[in-house]
Amino acid sequence: MAEVEMVLPKMGESIIEATIISWLKNVGDTVQEDETLLEIATDKVDSEVPSPVSGVITKILCQVDEVVAIGQAVAIISTSQSESTPPPKKEEEMVAPEPKQSTAEASAIKQEQPPQKAPIVPPKTSAMPLSRKSLTEQIPSNVGGRFYSPLVRNIARAEGISVEELNQLKGSGADGRVTKFDLLNYLDLKKLESTSSVKRAETTIGKPHSATIPAQAKSTAASGDMSQSAKQPTAHPIEPKVGDEVIQVSRMRKVIASHMRNSLDTSAHVTTFIEADTTRLVNWRNQVKAEYQKRFGEKLSLSPLFAEAVIKALRDFPEINASFDGDNLIVKQAINLGIATAMDNGNLIVPVIQDAGELNLHGLAKKLNDLTGRARINKLKAHEIQGGTFTVSNIGTFGNIMGTPIISQPQLAILALGAIKKKPVIQETQEGDIIAIRHMMFLSLSFDHRVIDGYKGGVFLNRIAHYIETFDNNRPL
Repeated sequence: MAEVEMVLPKMGESIIEATIISWLKNVGDTVQEDETLLEIATDKVDSEVPSPVSGVITKILCQVDEVVAIGQAVAIISTSQSESTPPPKKEEEMVAPEPKQSTAEASAIKQEQPPQKAPIVPPKTSAMPLSRKSLTEQIPSNVGGRFYSPLVRNIARAEGISVEELNQLKGSGADGRVTKFDLLNYLDLKKLESTSSVKRAETTIGKPHSATIPAQAKSTAASGDMSQSAKQPTAHPIEPKVGDEVIQVSRMRKVIASHMRNSLDTSAHVTTFIEADTTRLVNWRNQVKAEYQKRFGEKLSLSPLFAEAVIKALRDFPEINASFDGDNLIVKQAINLGIATAMDNGNLIVPVIQDAGELNLHGLAKKLNDLTGRARINKLKAHEIQGGTFTVSNIGTFGNIMGTPIISQPQLAILALGAIKKKPVIQETQEGDIIAIRHMMFLSLSFDHRVIDGYKGGVFLNRIAHYIETFDNNRPL
């Protein structure tokens, strides 16, 4: 018999920890390899975690509602293999990221998370010698029906945040739960206000002072999340005026901001536009949508039809479906299509249709409906937002006619679909020019000019428009 430590696997960029929602197996239960063992929640999605091996669960190391770091052991599984040949662990499950942390966050995590070698023994530190129980006993886990994780309570206790202050915070987690990042954002804001007060006092009495960097900028710059320009000292920090509303920025919004800034710093963005006639496509969809839903039990939107056109164009121009590492162009065999989706909380997430090039129209429609539906309610799994090779953003759903989208790294291009509008259009016929009412739409392609020149970007966008305009409106369902 061999004992295997099951660790919390890596779940994507920027995710460093997760909260255990539920265990689906108990000590003594048999589990098969890849069978779901527990459910977890991160700042982005809720996910199921499969077992890395087959065996019997001999020990559960972390309990429900406990915050666990990526790479930390959560259970011990006994297998029938000999100890001399233990089953190999996947590389992504063995590697834990080492993010930089603020002082308050680091001390709280040290107190919250036990080391992997002795997971049930809390560590002792000179800075915070109190036991885990004494750290959290003054702040209960549930106040008025609102849950606070052990990590949140530890940070609050270490920073002197009262239960009353916690109850006033708006949480960005599931069901409005206050996450670690919500609390750290709040602490950054308090430090910023304190810094601003000191600055005003120094200015009043005429003391010389150096440039001040807001606490939030210091914290983000220290973790490497901000661009070089954003790391420069700010001579005049923004100070709220009377009547201004100060809204705490969620961690997810900070991550999005960092990714967008990083993309602009990485790629030489160029955006080109074209107007396409979508009339044939729109009319066909209107004719068959009722029959489609009756036959397949799925709604047929225009999105999978546009996805088809994009996939065809990517097959014609495979070098667009690629990444660039500075020395090599890596052309991807699979077309993994990202679909930018607005969540109910106002943030943006990009679920990915894996191997979209292998799906027919029904497969695309089914995948799109499933992924975007679960994305809006934060029910995606971690692997469903990774591995995209090209992204489509339908800004037309908000009534916008065109835009200049930012590339999702390490992709080379992103397409924005504008709103479809009826317009009078001049058409050439054998009898002469006529004015007809057509369904017109602007398409915007942002591409990386380091790799894609203007000609190729323009021709690629033109090819997408061509496939839309020449859609077979006699196509059988």
